[in-house]
Amino acid sequence: MKLQRTRKFKAAYQALSGTLQLKADKALVLIAVNPSHPSLHLKKMRGVSGIWEARVDRGCRMTLEIRHDVCLLRNIGKHDETLADP
Repeated sequence: MKLQRTRKFKAAYQALSGTLQLKADKALVLIAVNPSHPSLHLKKMRGVSGIWEARVDRGCRMTLEIRHDVCLLRNIGKHDETLADP
């Protein structure tokens, strides 16, 4: 799957610590190669049409849209803040 990043995602990714960026990189590889990998906990968000959430680690999430063979990365960061503004 091809990954595309929004400006919002790029800015939020840059604001992450180095450790979280490494974890995010690992999750992004998994999304590109195997989006159904169990460690991602990929699921549709409730109350928001067409947006999915994936786990980076216990306290960090990313939001994305899946369109055919393209994954549009929307936001990444702290769990509650990211899911409140997908």
